[in-house]
Amino acid sequence: MAAADHTVLQFSVPSTASLSAKVHPLVIFNICDCYVRRPDQAERVIGTLLGSVLPDGAVDIRNSYAVPHTESSEQVALDIEYHHNMLVSHQKVNPKEVIVGWYSTGLGVTGGSALIHDFYSREVPNPVHLTVDTGFRNGEGTIKAYVSVNLSLGDRQLAAQFQEIPLDLRMVEAERVGFDILKTTAVDKLPTDLEGMEVTMERLLALIDDIYKYVDDVVEERVPADNSIGRFIADTVASLPKLSPPAFDKLVNDSLQDQLLLLYLSSITRTQLSLAEKLNTAAQIL
Repeated sequence: MAAADHTVLQFSVPSTASLSAKVHPLVIFNICDCYVRRPDQAERVIGTLLGSVLPDGAVDIRNSYAVPHTESSEQVALDIEYHHNMLVSHQKVNPKEVIVGWYSTGLGVTGGSALIHDFYSREVPNPVHLTVDTGFRNGEGTIKAYVSVNLSLGDRQLAAQFQEIPLDLRMVEAERVGFDILKTTAVDKLPTDLEGMEVTMERLLALIDDIYKYVDDVVEERVPADNSIGRFIADTVASLPKLSPPAFDKLVNDSLQDQLLLLYLSSITRTQLSLAEKLNTAAQIL
């Protein structure tokens, strides 16, 4: 008896299903800036992501630019000519940066995202879709990355589904301080260098306390030992310079004195400029 033929509904997972992405802080700041400058009638901002694919297969997102668009409940129209002109201009400066995907502001994907993703799929194979919550609800910036997975019935493609992929947002400490301020939608003033240093030291002390607690828990056998974490801690400790306490104190004090000198000079400069402005105003009146 011949076996009956069955039509199978299946997901067509791309070869890069295990794809991951890394995004630089400049991209997030640029997206937020474009969102603030958007037209009054626009609800979200859409743009192109530039970067490269690393040897391990991860997508490195290093730059971006906004693309004008009009959007309704039924269709989305991109300014394709503007998109191509901006791409040519960027590649004149950074020829190694290519299109790796696109971004949109807001939480998650929307109905029109599939149409835009289809356009970028013709620009680059398997583009990454990055979503950035520029509203920073509850003081948190939700940033997610997606790739498209095709849903097919037999040989016929029916639809596409967005599948979230791991996203790594790596920052140096100065960028992290700026990002924390950005997540706070209302601030009285930007922190000074000394205030930023204080916040950094408090975060560093908290991380050291966490490491102490973890090591104590491992020694007391309250948690299982992890060799990878142990090697990472050992490499971190080995990378520290071997300085005596007096030499370390002198290094910190010298750096602090340099910071105070810069603050003093900037204060003198502001006072001089303010005095010169008042003298010029008085001279014009007389």
